[in-house]
Amino acid sequence: MEQLPVSLIRVTAVNRITPRTTRVTFTAPALAELGEGWPDQQMKLCFPRPGQAGPRLPAAEPDGDVMRWYQAFLAIPEHERPWMRSFTVRARRPHRAEIDVDFVLHGDCGPAGRWAAAAASGDVLGMVGPSAAYARAPRPADWLLLAGDETALPAVAGLAEALPEGARAIAYLEVADRDEEQPFPTRGELTVHWLHRDGVPAGRGTALVDAVRGALLPPGTGSAWLAGEAGTVRALRRHLVGERRLDRRSVEFAGYWRLDLTQDDAPTPEDLAEAGERLADLRADGDAPGVAGA
Repeated sequence: MEQLPVSLIRVTAVNRITPRTTRVTFTAPALAELGEGWPDQQMKLCFPRPGQAGPRLPAAEPDGDVMRWYQAFLAIPEHERPWMRSFTVRARRPHRAEIDVDFVLHGDCGPAGRWAAAAASGDVLGMVGPSAAYARAPRPADWLLLAGDETALPAVAGLAEALPEGARAIAYLEVADRDEEQPFPTRGELTVHWLHRDGVPAGRGTALVDAVRGALLPPGTGSAWLAGEAGTVRALRRHLVGERRLDRRSVEFAGYWRLDLTQDDAPTPEDLAEAGERLADLRADGDAPGVAGA
């Protein structure tokens, strides 16, 4: 069984890369041993409760048992248990034992946003993962569609960097306004369409879905990678699979956040349906737990 990495990581630098995005650099001995990266390399960050210098975390299980570790995590009294949120590794430098993580500053009162707005060198968070067991690259195709909001930009940057020379990709990316646009260095042929909400709250409009619905996609077989607000991602996937007739196994999708809900809230029926669809896709590819090699 693959080990579940669990470690404490310390802030070494904080840089505001756009008016609403902060890039935080972390270091820890474990980051020097971080395995080979993949474009959408996700992990959990654990944020301390008020009054704590750092988050309280159980040690990793010697045999890598994820569920037993999580049960120990849940056994921590709620007022001491860290808040846990999912993030994408924006950049990794194992030779310096460093990673970069981008935080979108929504202006809300969530624990991650509050922490990022005041982050400073020396601050400590917990990190669970990343695990290569969850690495899934878009399926080979003639072209790749990328679609998401600002929470998807770190992964989009990684996907752009991973494009081989000559690979064709089209991105539709929704952000607050022009100041939130970011460059995406790539060897591939990437066309980016920026969509500005210009005052519309994140997750409330339909600009991203409307843009993809109206997009003139290239000929040939396509694959897609979708991430952002869960309801928007579901609408995009339904369109691509149901109306554009993309093979559902060629559409990678992830609801990074939920409108009016947090990761602490119970899953909705739509969330459970999405999880079921993802599991069905994994089983179809032979990648689901207990399926590979069967």
